[in-house]
Amino acid sequence: MSNISLTINDQSVEVPNGTTVLEAARSAEIYIPTLCSHPDLPVAKNLQPAEIVYQGKRTLKNALPETVTEGCGLCVVEVEGMPDLVESCNTLVENDMIITTENDRIKTTRQENLTPILTRHPHTCLTCAQQEGCSLTQCSSNVPENEWCCPLFGHCELQNVANYVGISDSTPRWLLTDLPVFKGDPLFERDYNLCIGCTRCIRACRDLKSVEALNFVYDENGNIQVGTVKPSLEESGCKFCTVCVEVCPTGALMDKAVRPGKKEEDIVTCREACPAHIDTPEYLKLIAEGKRDKANVVIREKVPFPGILGRVCAHPCEDVCRRGEVNESISICALKRYVADGDDELWKKLSQAKTDTGKKVAVVGAGPAGLTAAFYLRKQGYSVVIFEARKKAGGMMRYGIPAYRLPRDVLDKEIKDILSLGVDFKPGHRLGRDITLGQLMSDGYDAVFLAMGAQLSHRITIEGSDSPDVKWGIDFLAKVAEAKEITLKNRIIVIGGGDVAVDAAMSARRCGAKEVTMVCLESRDEMPAHSWEIENALAEGVKLKPSWGPHKILRENGQINGVELVQCTRVFDDQGIFSPTFGDNHKIIEGDQVIFAIGQTTDLSFLENGSPVSVNNGLIVVNEDILETGQEGIYAGGDITTMSGTIIDAIVAGRKAATSIDKSLGGTGDIDEILFKRNTPNQHLGRDENFALWQREEIPELEPKARRQGFSEISLGYDAEQAVREAKRCLQCDLRLAVKSNPSPPAKWLMFNEEMINQVPVTEGVFQLLDDNNNVLAICGTANLRELLLEELSKNENATRFEYEENKMYSQRESELIQQYLQQYGEMPGGGDSDLDDLF
Repeated sequence: MSNISLTINDQSVEVPNGTTVLEAARSAEIYIPTLCSHPDLPVAKNLQPAEIVYQGKRTLKNALPETVTEGCGLCVVEVEGMPDLVESCNTLVENDMIITTENDRIKTTRQENLTPILTRHPHTCLTCAQQEGCSLTQCSSNVPENEWCCPLFGHCELQNVANYVGISDSTPRWLLTDLPVFKGDPLFERDYNLCIGCTRCIRACRDLKSVEALNFVYDENGNIQVGTVKPSLEESGCKFCTVCVEVCPTGALMDKAVRPGKKEEDIVTCREACPAHIDTPEYLKLIAEGKRDKANVVIREKVPFPGILGRVCAHPCEDVCRRGEVNESISICALKRYVADGDDELWKKLSQAKTDTGKKVAVVGAGPAGLTAAFYLRKQGYSVVIFEARKKAGGMMRYGIPAYRLPRDVLDKEIKDILSLGVDFKPGHRLGRDITLGQLMSDGYDAVFLAMGAQLSHRITIEGSDSPDVKWGIDFLAKVAEAKEITLKNRIIVIGGGDVAVDAAMSARRCGAKEVTMVCLESRDEMPAHSWEIENALAEGVKLKPSWGPHKILRENGQINGVELVQCTRVFDDQGIFSPTFGDNHKIIEGDQVIFAIGQTTDLSFLENGSPVSVNNGLIVVNEDILETGQEGIYAGGDITTMSGTIIDAIVAGRKAATSIDKSLGGTGDIDEILFKRNTPNQHLGRDENFALWQREEIPELEPKARRQGFSEISLGYDAEQAVREAKRCLQCDLRLAVKSNPSPPAKWLMFNEEMINQVPVTEGVFQLLDDNNNVLAICGTANLRELLLEELSKNENATRFEYEENKMYSQRESELIQQYLQQYGEMPGGGDSDLDDLF
């Protein structure tokens, strides 16, 4: 394609043939105002209205069937040789074109075209001299509140464009309308009173997304009225991608929970909520496209345990999934498992380890934190040795999570993937018994990472807790995992309300107990165990007694025969701190054995007296930014430092430790790999009827009766068809981040030098001076702008930029600007000690 050469505002520009004047100007960073145009959308001219649209229950029929859209008309420019101004968004460039984007004729025309737009939108605030910094909480001009602008005021595109174009004095006052406002829909709000009829939302929904849930009609006054194609968003086929909100230049469409400056975090909530920041939208998209192997590659960029996480992750991503506001969140965890179970090891072909550094690192503990650190450090080129007290690697993943939740073949495979990189695994090495920290450092290890977790059961002492028939949750689960002989009696009472307690109860059923009862201090809603784990336990016949605590264990002839319970009236105090209180009610439940599963604790007996490794409340103290302990070269992470108890948090600790150790040993600390190349996102979604009503795909499970026969995995996982259906429910929120935006008007601040000042007219007005840090140094009204600015240039060294406005009432305008500044900052410009104080 040949290029076209043209001139815009005396600047030579070269662009491909077929480019519009507006696009050419933008390529040269020349600003042209517009409201209907958008870089990702087709032009707004000649759009055909629909026959009918809806604003909720309000039905609007098209009153002007022969009328098509004309656009906003703000982008007009002057082309040499053409008598009339042309719309730059709809005019193609030609060779040797000479274009002017700013002069009085253009300014007047733009203001004339802006007038009908503002006539149908509240604009009193846009004409206020004190609009900058206004909090919209009170009005010094006594404008009625229903005529104020919306909360978008201050970062509104319409406001910016209006300020740039200028509002004509002939613009009539906005007449109060009573159009529908919808605040009850998922994710975003609609206020038709603020719509200016630019049709961006319609074109985004139709041309960018191919969903076509929105359209427009003309009313009897010739105004565009936007609405849905059916009475509700759901019936209209809306996919709640919120791209309409993204392109809206006013507050007519607004996010419900997207904070200024936090758009990515608040829109791609699943990725933000994941402690490892796995690119969830990307791998869900790949699953929906049937690309299971590539989806696994994306997950592997951040974690070495997709199969494990796909079964036992706490999945905070699902708690914040925006699809959940439409109906039900995506089964992200189950989809991760589906991907991992189909691993064809493509990720191994794409992943590369760096050359050996000649340095070595010791990792103590082969749980999720230690294995993760070892994985990434080995890939960074370090020689890594893992010291583990038990016979096998896995930590609590092996010895604390039963096989019915995490099958051992899945665990073994993903651990093997790590060890096969050349990581040296030394089982049967307990820190403090078989090795010491001093020995490790003297043996030439350049760094040590402590990741032993919380391997001990937290114990309490009550009457009867010393009985031989009292067991402790972590110890009990470890024996089950090691297939040691366990003798259980018929009636088991499990004390505790967390996941360990649930696992102990369900394991007891599988180990022969006829009756299992769980007792916990918390109410059912407060129980720390995940709701789906509690449901599984109840389905298997486990009884639950929430809001009760153990008072004493009852015995007869040395044998346990029950537990006396006391009612728990409150678990947490007003500050949310664990501080249970008890009432006067007591009751007895019968049982033959008791398993306490009331928390975990660490074993720090390996630390010698006077060790520089500090301890607080049974946890090792670390610098949270780098996980280094008080002893140089010794790092710690996972449950030994934070007691979070989740595998994904332990993985993140392992990643952070690997990053910190790499940096400390001369590396970059960059452990991330981009294994899957992302292309420019395809914004197309397509129309799917009743998309918003698509239900979450049920995850197949073993029948409760069959579960109790052994430790076979309860969840059977999705097949390919189920996984694709579930992945297709994703709103693909991340696509919105790739939508472009119109450029903002150029900054009004001018360089504070003689050349620029000499272009300032010799007339009345007000100027402001700024320094390099954008601090306002002075606000001054004067009868001669140029003269006083030149005077300040000669004596002021701090000012670097300035702004001025012509105003015959310069004293009044000066007062307004100073008042506005004081309202925002509470002190005079310059901090009260500026050498320009005499100007105020």
